[in-house]
Order: sequence, then structure tokens, then C-alpha cells
Amino acid sequence: MERFEFFSDGKTRIDVFLADKTGFTRSRIKKLLEDGKVTVAGSAVKKSGAVFSAHSPIEIFIDDPVEISVEPENIPLDVVYEDEDIAVINKARGMVTHPCAGSPNGTLVNALLYHVKDLSGINGEFRPGIVHRLDKDTTGLIVVAKNDKAHLSLSSQIEKKTAGRYYLALLDGNVKEDTGTIDQPIARHKTDRKKMTVDKDGRRAITYYTVVERFGGKYMLVKFKLGTGRTHQIRVHSKFIGHPVVGDPLYNGKKEFGQESQLLHAYRLELDHPSTGERIVFCAPLPDDFKKTLKKLRSVYH
Repeated sequence: MERFEFFSDGKTRIDVFLADKTGFTRSRIKKLLEDGKVTVAGSAVKKSGAVFSAHSPIEIFIDDPVEISVEPENIPLDVVYEDEDIAVINKARGMVTHPCAGSPNGTLVNALLYHVKDLSGINGEFRPGIVHRLDKDTTGLIVVAKNDKAHLSLSSQIEKKTAGRYYLALLDGNVKEDTGTIDQPIARHKTDRKKMTVDKDGRRAITYYTVVERFGGKYMLVKFKLGTGRTHQIRVHSKFIGHPVVGDPLYNGKKEFGQESQLLHAYRLELDHPSTGERIVFCAPLPDDFKKTLKKLRSVYH
């Protein structure tokens, strides 16, 4: 069993405080509280809204992960970087991040179990090492934790927005401004459960964008930085402003350039190393189909 200790700030309810410190979801913190896995000054705490005096010692106990039942698979992986704490993968298009009902195998996790010796167990048997996700058909960089200490550090960086996650996407149309911020809440679509949508009752979502290149007013290459990390965030926000990602099967009704999936690539990742604290930066080149499409557009519009 893993034990983690924090000290109350004296003003924040315990579920919010621990979610911020650990990077866990509020629902996961709630489950830990209900299971008696959170103590303050040695006594179990069950109420999510409890607030404790400043500097009160808060302990979280995480059960040792059960034996992994997901099978390792010899699937090729583009490993950009690896050490004792983390691995950074350049994920291919078409690969699901972790097993789920519709994709029980062939996932990044199956490949990681084959290629990487150790993975953190905080996220359970079906998501070992997974700190954040990329959509199935989104390409690019994803960082994986190889131990629980690294997992907590990376989750905290993502939660506190000190980790930098940058994307490139080809969008339909031509937004007027060169830079901007999309600050619109996102929730599950009420009638189509495969989709997310902008919804006033959803969770706050912030996306920063910069236009990198324009193509005759018909398309634009855009750089995005995530301020939050909601499901389908860039795809939903792009749709919301009227400029969906080219090739997006859920949020763009047109099929262009022979694309069957979105031209969205996580090209840059910045984070503080969990052990050394050193700021490290990783970059991944655009996949071939994305580069081919840009070459075609440049030949026509430039």
C-alpha cells in the first residue's frame, strides 16, 4: 500500500484540496474518502466537504494494484524518451490509449506492458501508467508514469497547468483574429453519447489558439495550448467557433483530402521532471498524412 501525506491549507474542502494536490478526479477522491482511505491526524474522514485547520496532516492510502489482467502485446511504439520515472510516446493514429468496452486490446496500454518494464498503478489495472489521454485518431506526444511518485507529480502539473501541452490542427475556414482564447464549458452531449458539446452546465474548458498559416481563407493551420484537459476539448471548441478540425468524423460533416480522421497532432510537451525538477521539452514531427495535406495546400494557395 502506498501512503501520501499533505498538509491542509485551512480553507479548502478536503475533496477539492486533494484533487488539486494529487491530480485525481473528484469522483476518485470521493471513493477514497468513502472507503476510509483518507485520514486527518490519524482519523478517517468520510465527508467530501470537510475543512480542517491549517497544517493538519492529511494522509491518503492507495491499495497496491491488483495483478494486471490486460495482456502485453508486441505493438510497435515510437518511444521518444524513457528513464526510471517516465516514458514519452509519440502515439500513432488509430491507437486507443487504454482498454475499454469497445477496444479491449490493441491499445497503448497493451503495447506499454510489452515494451516498458514498470508502470504506475494509481489508475488501476486497465490504465497503468496513464496520466492523460489522447483521442484514438489524435497523433502525438503522451507522457506515461513508471511509478506512483511520478504519476502524482505529473497529474499535479497537469491539474495546476504547469505542464505545457501544445497541438497543431488544420481547421476549416478562416478565423479573423491571429490569436485568441476559447473559454466555454464542455459536457457530454445529451442525445449523442459519443459526442461532447459546449454546455453552460458543463465543466469549464479553456483553449488558447494562434493561427500559424492561412490558406486562401479556406483553411488554416492553428497552434493550440490547453488550459484545461476536457474530453475532445480542441475538437469541440473548434466546432463551437465555426471552424472544425479537418477530417474530424464526429464534429465535421465534410470529408476532405481523403481524410478519415482528424488532422490534430500533439506536437509539443513541456513538464518538470518528477525526480530532478528540471524543465524538459519534447517535440514530435507531424505525421506523413498531415504533412502531405499541408504540402498540397501550399502548392495551391502560396
